[in-house]
Amino acid sequence: MKIKFLVFSLIIMSILGCNSDVEKVQSIFIGGEIVNPKSEFFILSKNNTTIDTLYLNQNNRFGKHFEDLEEGIYRFNHPPENQILYLQPGDSILVWLNTLDFDESMNFSGKGAKKSDFLLDLFLANQKENEMILSYYKYQPEEFTSKIDSIYESKNQQLEQLIAQKDFSEDFIEIARAGIDYQYYHFKERYAFLTRKYFKKLAGEIPEDFHDYRDKINFNSKNLNTYYVYTNFIDDYFRTKAIERCDPKLPPSDDCFDLNSLNNISYKIILADSLIQNPQIKNNYFDRVGSQGVTFSRKAEDIDSVIKLLEQTNYNREKLKNLKQMTGIQKNLLPGNNIGNLPLSNVDGDTIMLKNISDKPIITYHWSMFSKEHFAWQQGIINKLRMKYPEVDFVGINIDKDIRESWSEVVKMQTTNPEMEFHLTFAQTDRDLLTAYLNKMFFIDTDGEIIRGSSQLYSNTFEREILEFLNDYN
Repeated sequence: MKIKFLVFSLIIMSILGCNSDVEKVQSIFIGGEIVNPKSEFFILSKNNTTIDTLYLNQNNRFGKHFEDLEEGIYRFNHPPENQILYLQPGDSILVWLNTLDFDESMNFSGKGAKKSDFLLDLFLANQKENEMILSYYKYQPEEFTSKIDSIYESKNQQLEQLIAQKDFSEDFIEIARAGIDYQYYHFKERYAFLTRKYFKKLAGEIPEDFHDYRDKINFNSKNLNTYYVYTNFIDDYFRTKAIERCDPKLPPSDDCFDLNSLNNISYKIILADSLIQNPQIKNNYFDRVGSQGVTFSRKAEDIDSVIKLLEQTNYNREKLKNLKQMTGIQKNLLPGNNIGNLPLSNVDGDTIMLKNISDKPIITYHWSMFSKEHFAWQQGIINKLRMKYPEVDFVGINIDKDIRESWSEVVKMQTTNPEMEFHLTFAQTDRDLLTAYLNKMFFIDTDGEIIRGSSQLYSNTFEREILEFLNDYN
């Protein structure tokens, strides 16, 4: 298949070679081939705004010249997958990928492709490191720093070697360096957070200069505002700052360490409002922390408090309006409410009410095909819980819109209990807001009443909550 694509690439390049020098400088060509496509199109966007939708032809190929695109990071979606690429005027980028192994199979070729290649390699390395680094959090601060320093230096060496071989723009070099830097900062914030919450002795040994990098943080970078490494770091930073105020003698279960408590949500909103001036970065962060505050509230009064606080900031009014939609949903999902008549679609396309799925109590978990790493991690834990607690049925609910066929295919191929997987669509609600429910678990009795509504799968108290739920039920 790649040989055929190579021929396709040569044809495209020969066509591009006939263009005038002026057109080459001003335009950007994007084309490619998608093997085993999951949808009929390739969507190009920047700063969360769609630029164009390119439809695949009968050979699953696409291509188009774009005029007047500015240099920078772009995102492309082939639903339900997505990835980033780097473009600048004069580039002719060809993308080849196989959806069966989306990120790992991806290949960029053509003029300017080395930039996207480097960012893709960083992404793949970061994915592996995020798993590996979890084993480092019980290390002494000096040992932890030594290990991540080694990773950091290796990536910088790779970048320097690439810069020596290629004539890259200053903008790209800035973004490439930032991708390395902010991943390094991300590791340090995670270490500080986990040790403060769970390994207090180690937290007490963190040296004073551990966070010196914080003095260099730019909370208003126009070039990085949608780069995942940068946005992940911003989330980590405010998360860590929220618990730095806590007395280290308090147990991890104390409200001060609860990231979803009204106090912590409010603190993060106020701090972010003071540090972030860039409207897009601020709005995107408020989207995330606001939806977290609403969907994990335990009382209607707390929900109203989050909205009231955001109203006092310059949060985008349209986005605030969308978030207010979530308040109506969440108030119906507080403990004591009944959602037994909630209609869900199964893999065969039939509609079934939630209360009719099982004669056992139910624990629901939620997932999206746009968060495949989360889905894979989630499935592994759920499968073990099903074996351990047969007295309860774990029911998966997918939150994605308008991709029922793709969802059904994933369920049949990648889950062990497809009969316990269902699809839900809130037609009037922004899907990005619903992602706040990806970490929530609802404990529901056989009549459909919500008993618990703020449990989290990754919480170290989750299994204790299951036992309490079953004991109270019996």
